[in-house]
Amino acid sequence: MSIRSIRLAVLVSGRGSNLQAIVDAVRAGRLQASVEVVVSDVADAPALARARAGGIPAAVVRRRDYPSRAEFELALAGAVERARPDLVVLAGFMRLLGPAFLDRFPGRVINIHPSLLPAFPGLEAQKQALEYGVRFTGCTVHYVDYGMDSGAIIDQRVVEVMPGDDGDSLSARILEQEHELLVDVIRRIGAQMKMDEKTGEETGKQMSGAISEGGCVRHGREQA
Repeated sequence: MSIRSIRLAVLVSGRGSNLQAIVDAVRAGRLQASVEVVVSDVADAPALARARAGGIPAAVVRRRDYPSRAEFELALAGAVERARPDLVVLAGFMRLLGPAFLDRFPGRVINIHPSLLPAFPGLEAQKQALEYGVRFTGCTVHYVDYGMDSGAIIDQRVVEVMPGDDGDSLSARILEQEHELLVDVIRRIGAQMKMDEKTGEETGKQMSGAISEGGCVRHGREQA
């Protein structure tokens, strides 16, 4: 049995520009994938409108509707599991996830973060970079573990901090790279899943990045 298009579940909390980048890449034939569901913890997140406009099933699971974090995560996992995804993509999802969710999708949850991790984890990474005075920052796609942006790095893109940059200008340039990087990583993970199915190996292996001579992370490698 060969993997058809990689099935994606995308978790969002905000505008959904990275979701849109995935959808656009699928429509343009640049990404062999299908977005099976978009789930948000924010009922009026603009990303939900993007999903519905594209004919993608959308669901809302709000933290405040559940008495505990674990119960919220179980409900979130249920909304995702019904779509039978190969990969769960956090694309601007603004909550930490713990065992109740992550243990249901081992090795199959990735996140995009606007810094060169492990530098500047958490909120306002662009502001952190400017305040620290770094000359270069960027974005990272990584596997999600129980910590704050602490999972294994898959790939990164470097963005130069320009004189006169403020939070908005730097964020905009990083976001352009996020759109490209996230699609590229999903494409490579999908290719790895296809290869694993052909060879009869178990899917869900993690890939970690390898830094090229130019300082930009370009290629992934399997991690045992």
